[in-house]
Amino acid sequence: MLNKLVSGVITKIKHEPYQLDPAISSADILLILGEKGVQACRGLWKSRFFKEAHGLVFVGKGAKIRHARHIRTGGGLTVGDGAVINALSKGGITFGNNVSIGAGTIIECTGVIRELGESLTIGDHVGFAQNCFIEVRGPVTIGDNCIFASNVTMAAENHNFADPDVPIRLQGATRKGITIGEDCWIGAKVSILDGVTIGKGCVIAAGAVVTKDVPDYTVVGGVPAKVLKSRKPE
Repeated sequence: MLNKLVSGVITKIKHEPYQLDPAISSADILLILGEKGVQACRGLWKSRFFKEAHGLVFVGKGAKIRHARHIRTGGGLTVGDGAVINALSKGGITFGNNVSIGAGTIIECTGVIRELGESLTIGDHVGFAQNCFIEVRGPVTIGDNCIFASNVTMAAENHNFADPDVPIRLQGATRKGITIGEDCWIGAKVSILDGVTIGKGCVIAAGAVVTKDVPDYTVVGGVPAKVLKSRKPE
């Protein structure tokens, strides 16, 4: 009975069918509900400082949200334990509905205040596992229904280094940005570099370093990442 009730509530929050595993016990459900209640209380307080918040926000223990007035979010945003979000940027951060930021994940929009980062836009139903790192210097855009495994890194900036007589840190940087289409699966420990566009429906194998654009419905892997196969039927 409790399983069915909670599944119904989550379905309403997420606006899509959701069913708890039948093997989960009522005691475990109550424990999870208690944790979620505490997270919702934190989220209620922290989301007061957002530019816009349209629905519930859940914030884990030890999570830090800096420059919150640059954040817009739909409902169901979850920020995991120990996650850090620095939203200071020209265009801010926009989260869609039901975005999950895993424990220990860092979203850093600006590194040094002499040059602010651009913007981060994340679509609906996007999930990041633990310890991902999103460096938003150029614009970063992520489509709906994307899933990211643990320790994924995105770096939307490249340092110039052509002149050996000048320290690299003083030669400036390029910021082309990163775009990831909808319905992509990004495997564990993947690195996505500046200037890359990943198309719709792509799968990036664990450990890959993506340095070039990836066509729609393509599976890539390796260092640097190369096409392994197409997901489209021949």
